[in-house]
Amino acid sequence: MSNLTKLSAVEMREGILKKDFSAVELTRHHLERANSLNAKLNSFITICEKDALAQAEATDALVAKGNAAMPPLLGVPVSIKDMLVTEGIETTCASKILKGFIPPYECTAVRKLREAGAIIIGKTNLDEFAMGSSTENSAYGPTKNPWDESRVPGGSSGGSAVSVAAGQSAISLGTDTGGSIRQPASFTGVIGIKPTYGRVSRYGAVAYASSLDQIGPFARTIEDTALALQTISGKDHQDSTSLAEKVPNFLKDLRACKGNGLKDIRIGVPKEYFIKGVDAEIETAIRSAVKALESLGARIVEISLPHTEYALAAYYIIAPAEASSNLSRYDGVRYGLRSGNGQDLSQMYEHTRSEGFGTEVRRRILTGTYVLSAGYYDAYYRKAQQVRTLIINDFRKAFADACDVILTPVAPTTAFKIGENVSNPLQMYLGDIFSITANLAGLPGISVPCGLTKDNLPTSFQLLGAPLEEGLLLRVAQEYLDANPFNTTQFAG
Repeated sequence: MSNLTKLSAVEMREGILKKDFSAVELTRHHLERANSLNAKLNSFITICEKDALAQAEATDALVAKGNAAMPPLLGVPVSIKDMLVTEGIETTCASKILKGFIPPYECTAVRKLREAGAIIIGKTNLDEFAMGSSTENSAYGPTKNPWDESRVPGGSSGGSAVSVAAGQSAISLGTDTGGSIRQPASFTGVIGIKPTYGRVSRYGAVAYASSLDQIGPFARTIEDTALALQTISGKDHQDSTSLAEKVPNFLKDLRACKGNGLKDIRIGVPKEYFIKGVDAEIETAIRSAVKALESLGARIVEISLPHTEYALAAYYIIAPAEASSNLSRYDGVRYGLRSGNGQDLSQMYEHTRSEGFGTEVRRRILTGTYVLSAGYYDAYYRKAQQVRTLIINDFRKAFADACDVILTPVAPTTAFKIGENVSNPLQMYLGDIFSITANLAGLPGISVPCGLTKDNLPTSFQLLGAPLEEGLLLRVAQEYLDANPFNTTQFAG
């Protein structure tokens, strides 16, 4: 078969079990595509060809034995954001400071994918330490959008989004601290879900901002998204913030309600998210999506989230403050880069961090250190946390009184040109304005493709749910896409 890289993960597993093709054949197709496109897209930092083929051979041996209990992601090629540690495979966080670091342990979410039968194709590019919205802040160069290689794929999980959009993997794992799954999913026309904070263990995710970070999957279909999410979810004793809630069978539940419409669903549209600066084509596409959802039976209600206007300022105090603390561990002593300059230990620290960290990471460390410093903590960090509580209460009230799901834009623009915003950090930060609130409130959110602009760039809308309501988000997204299909493999390339 010549189109193996366009199959869904569900179809790939079925094809292997039916022996329409082997896991080795499937893996080779994806490796060939990963290698051939990486020269121009730069979606991967590391391609694990030898390991992937060995996993594929083991998969075919398992199928040959005829064991009835086959794992749910049997033979499915996946990619992993290079922010998630992988035992025996270099993990760089796209930073010079971690070049050559080979972790001795595995991220829980990655381990769960392996146990489910997935085959790891490689580690994907990102903004250094996940600090960015374009995948331009990488020591390994920018990743390019497969829909238009002059444009960014979004960030920070841009390499993961591109690997799925370009058919280099069926599923990819990313991290989302302020929209880093949902925004690149939107820019590349795939599906990306940020789970409820604690739904997925953060063990083995290199920390950026610990109270905001969450691991989640990219995929080309809602069923694949559901399957990946249920695979990586669950309590983990190695992460005290992971939730002990029972993990639903998202895929089974999705199939059970497929085609039932949305007549029992109230969708809230917050007036604060449709503001000056939102691209006209994006607003038109989202308004059309709202009408489409209404035609499926959903009740559309206007809601207010009054503290939204303070979210960006609060986020860019809280996230850098936590980053300043988390990144203090990179000092050149235990692992990674160690500068040869400096007369003593203190100077070695200074030179290592100056040489190892890129501009944006240094900017956020300095910002975070400043807002945590004596005399400024109460004025900035404490105040930002108080604003965060108000934002949480806004969502809590909306879900309690008015709606089941909230619909918003993912970002105010489509994918912008490479280099367009890189020298203007404020403009770059403004791109996160619609995605950061879900992280501040710990809510699940999903990016759903809803069409193309006149420049042939994908647009998407965002669905936000109450805590642990990922299943409802998947259901609404599935009903919409069933009625308004979007071909995620149609990009020119």
